[in-house]
Amino acid sequence: MAFASFDRKSTAAPVSDINMVPLIDVMLVLLVIFIVTAPLLTHAVKLDLPKASSQVNQVTPQKVEFAIDATGQRFWNGEAVSREDAAARFAAEGARDPQPEVHLRADQAVAYRFVAETLADAAKAGLTKVGFVSTPDTP
Repeated sequence: MAFASFDRKSTAAPVSDINMVPLIDVMLVLLVIFIVTAPLLTHAVKLDLPKASSQVNQVTPQKVEFAIDATGQRFWNGEAVSREDAAARFAAEGARDPQPEVHLRADQAVAYRFVAETLADAAKAGLTKVGFVSTPDTP
């Protein structure tokens, strides 16, 4: 049975309907796939897992109070030391794990040469945590 017409007006018009059959076929196949795989995803093995704390043990590094007075005299935790002794102590502290923090207190009248030598000795020993200590300005 042919569906032809001799009407020239209707034969030239394009088909404007969406063919829904392939879309429905794809959706049904996806539905079947999800129905089959959903029970597999909920399958679990019952385990009695051990409890563990999530807190990290913090090892607090020691601090070294290093001071330089106005005359250039060096002090290691309040004890007077020479530059060579300070360099040797910096090397010993640089090899420790964790490395200590060095708190450098320098008098405002001290020559910068003494501060620079101390920083160079600490850097040569591998110490990376060096802080400058000062007093706050009071209004």
